[in-house]
Amino acid sequence: MIRFEDVSVTYEGAAGPAVRGVDLEVPEGELVLLVGPSGTGKSTVLGAVSGLVPHFTGGTLRGRVTVAGRDTRTHRPRELADVVGTVGQDPLAHFVTDTVEEELAYGMESLGIAPAVMRRRVEETLDLLGLAELRGRSIATLSGGQRQRVAIGSVLTPHPRVLVLDEPTSALDPAAAEEVLAVLQRLVHDLGTTVFMAEHRLERVVQYADRVVLLPEPGAAPVCGTPAEVMAVSPVCPPVVELGRLAGWSPLPMTVRDARRQAGGLRERLAERTPTPAAASAAASVSASASVSASVSASASASASVSASVSASVSASASASVSASAPQDRASRADALAEVRSLAVRRDRVDALRHVDLTVAPGETVALMGRNGAGKSTLLSALVGLVAPGSGTVRVGGAVPHRTRPRDLVRRVGLVPQEPRDLLYADTVGAECAAADRDAGAAPGTCRGLVSGLLPGVADGTHPRDLSEGQRLALALAVVLTARPPLLLLDEPTRGLDYAAKARLVDVVRGLAADGHAIVLATHDVELAAELAHRVVLLAEGEVIADGPTDEIVVSSPSFAPQVTKILAPQRWLTAAQVREALA
Repeated sequence: MIRFEDVSVTYEGAAGPAVRGVDLEVPEGELVLLVGPSGTGKSTVLGAVSGLVPHFTGGTLRGRVTVAGRDTRTHRPRELADVVGTVGQDPLAHFVTDTVEEELAYGMESLGIAPAVMRRRVEETLDLLGLAELRGRSIATLSGGQRQRVAIGSVLTPHPRVLVLDEPTSALDPAAAEEVLAVLQRLVHDLGTTVFMAEHRLERVVQYADRVVLLPEPGAAPVCGTPAEVMAVSPVCPPVVELGRLAGWSPLPMTVRDARRQAGGLRERLAERTPTPAAASAAASVSASASVSASVSASASASASVSASVSASVSASASASVSASAPQDRASRADALAEVRSLAVRRDRVDALRHVDLTVAPGETVALMGRNGAGKSTLLSALVGLVAPGSGTVRVGGAVPHRTRPRDLVRRVGLVPQEPRDLLYADTVGAECAAADRDAGAAPGTCRGLVSGLLPGVADGTHPRDLSEGQRLALALAVVLTARPPLLLLDEPTRGLDYAAKARLVDVVRGLAADGHAIVLATHDVELAAELAHRVVLLAEGEVIADGPTDEIVVSSPSFAPQVTKILAPQRWLTAAQVREALA
């Protein structure tokens, strides 16, 4: 169905090919998973299937790509639209209509499908993806995960023979991700649809793949094989595989079920040990803070104030375990950085939040979790003053956010939104940094010093749109941190991040918590919550349904438990790093 014949793609101005020597075949009716670290060319390979590369992106394609016998060099994307359906990383860039139902029908209208057939397919897709209740909603009012499902549905309705998906579950809650993957399985097995997808959250998808294609590094030839074969050598792997490598299991498990069958001996070895709280590792905080401090001071000697402030986090975390233990003491909240009481917010005739109470202390990392549309992003927006309470109160650092001037609020709270580019409006990284310094009233070079610590090697003249998703997130984080807000809000911070980039984010956030910052992150990434959060707050239909220590909340949840917890339950292990430390 899809054939790559010695394909290389080189973009204008690049030092070398983005991908090189891609030679593979994807048969009809298979789900093939494309994996690899960020920047290895996964999106380029997917774009070559739909014809977006090079017809839309530019660059030079050597070799040959054929889809259902059509050569993508001579067939532009519109001439492949009846065969290939594509969903990119950004659902917003995909939409052309205003409502859910119109968007599902648009692709079929473009292909001239009969109205009666269109109506039936729209209804089928609404049911398949759990979108029936959203059919009349404006797309602008949907959550990020809901938009992702609409984008997937809009390419399903024309019934393409090939689906090309770039990070299809990145914005979905665990239950919604399972539903989407179940739909893809049904299309593959029942209808013979070919699915070619890239995904960083391998814990969700690797068990469904017929084959895996690994791009190990930029410009390197791909490695193809079964999931077990490729995961044995892959530099990126899900926690279930990481735990299998650690325990020496053979064959390596791809699913929680397979791992549990081999985990009896490991559970016995861990029975007398107590997990070290992942979020309270003082050593990790010292290491993280020191690395950021070293980067900043090395790259920006002019911004001594930044270096000193970040260096302070090292001494703060090393002096005692106060940073790790203080957030656990919830008896007294007199020093709370944020306090929400009986908050209610109504948006587009929907009760987005109802009677929400939340208190966040200095040094505390809180994970907001719940299904798509539960109210997580709305709560973050209320904390940063983007939405006003319908009733109840919100206070951040003693101020009422929606009544506080932005120039004053930026020193109390900062938000990195789901789409980091929403904060980035300048033409170069250097201009973004200069603007951030001016807006925050910081010394010149302050933001540039933070960028150098988070994004080593990125030149001032680089355009933000030329950065990867992970690099854009790091730049947006540096822009927000320039004002040193005591409260930092992160909305889906791991979208588009591979495991290495996520590890760097974890180190940075731990260092900030050790420095006394409070962090509230809305996330569907259960593995991130297990690594970082002191507390998990579960939201459903705009209400808080659970609030407690991370291990207590996630261990008892079938949806929000990380893979290691599911494998080693009833023991309360959250991450492979905890297990490695215990065995050492």
